Amino acid sequence: MKSRKEHRDPMMAHVMKNVGVIVLGGGRGTRLYPLTKLRAKPAVPLCGQYRLIDIPLSNCIHSGLNRIFVLTQFNSHSLNRHIVNTYKFDDFTEGYVALLAAEQTETTPDWFQGTADAVRKQLLHIKSAGSEYYIILSGDQLYRMDFHDLMTTHIQTGADITVAALPVSRSDAKSFGIMRVQKNTRIREFIEKPKDKTVLDGLETPEEVFKEFGLEAKGKPYLASMGIYVFNAAVLMEQLLGHPEWYDFGKELLPNSLRTHKLYAHMFDGFWEDIGSVRSYFEVSLAMTSHRPPFHFCEPDRPIFTQSRPLPGAHIFDSQVKNAILCGGARVQNAVIADSVIGNRSIVHPGAHIEKSIVLGSDYLEDVPRGDLGIPVGIGEGAKLYQTIVDRNARIGRRCVIRGSESLPDQEGPGFSMREGIVVIHKDAIIPEGTRIG
Repeated sequence: MKSRKEHRDPMMAHVMKNVGVIVLGGGRGTRLYPLTKLRAKPAVPLCGQYRLIDIPLSNCIHSGLNRIFVLTQFNSHSLNRHIVNTYKFDDFTEGYVALLAAEQTETTPDWFQGTADAVRKQLLHIKSAGSEYYIILSGDQLYRMDFHDLMTTHIQTGADITVAALPVSRSDAKSFGIMRVQKNTRIREFIEKPKDKTVLDGLETPEEVFKEFGLEAKGKPYLASMGIYVFNAAVLMEQLLGHPEWYDFGKELLPNSLRTHKLYAHMFDGFWEDIGSVRSYFEVSLAMTSHRPPFHFCEPDRPIFTQSRPLPGAHIFDSQVKNAILCGGARVQNAVIADSVIGNRSIVHPGAHIEKSIVLGSDYLEDVPRGDLGIPVGIGEGAKLYQTIVDRNARIGRRCVIRGSESLPDQEGPGFSMREGIVVIHKDAIIPEGTRIG
């Protein structure tokens, strides 16, 4: 039986060789704070051993796209280090992942002002790829997409710009760019985060449009932009350079381009999650510990890549573990873990109880606690964690009780933040023994 790739139009091979990719990774990530306190949003660890940036880069590699620019701005050191250590192409290909940090020049002395402005200020470098088409991606989403299918839609429709879209509910529509499309998926209206009831009523997608593409609305009658775009190179340059006042793709460039260019939607019905807040990050991570996770990182033919680490398997001694992800180098002794993620090099000491929590692990192994800190890295003896995220290298003292709750307001404390009912222990924080949070 022939594989899906063997059925592809050979004419598309030429197209795919002329596609460049731009990954946007420069935002502050304020809704993900304090996970973004010391790192860029795409560098936030995910499910124990991955980083958010691994998702778009893996999708690119599996789609045969290897000319990739990653645009960075805030707290970019850890992101740069991860990319340099992970994504290396051999000398016999033309592939690369190029990091483009925000920089001051004679013509652009200020920071990126938005998604479109970020691309505009790096066009000098981006144009060097000589691509005929550019795919623009976000660095903070969890999904698996074959960009060959996206490009096929772009070519077959004769689009100038293609926007990947998926069905969302009315309540979710207020958080996305929403499109009104014709039966041939040509976009006729694009409104960023519509709030007005009358406007929302006019943006519902007719059920027959979904059926035409083999989709079912299932109570989700709106087509939302996924923040994934395809541009003809000439159109991208024209719109960015001709309109320096357009700072953002969703708010300005796409709605204004409807008057002068052909915009089409590419329908997508797979799993997709925008990991833009502490709550969404927490819920997606814990969903991966279930018996039927919504997303598989290790599909045989399309695994998610990440940095290779020479770590031993997790060592579990006399403990109770239920519905959990435990990563390399973790050491768990006489503890209880349920519905949780335990990251690389995590140390869980005897008597600890961890439930519905995420422990991101450590950047190093520590056999002998540092005397100046007094508390060993990891989760201390008898500590109890519930609805908590423990960032890397944090030290939780003995008998600490840390409990998140939806009834608790957002707040800041020594070494921790409360966000949307979730306690987040800061990176490198030291929580003294006996501390109670929540």
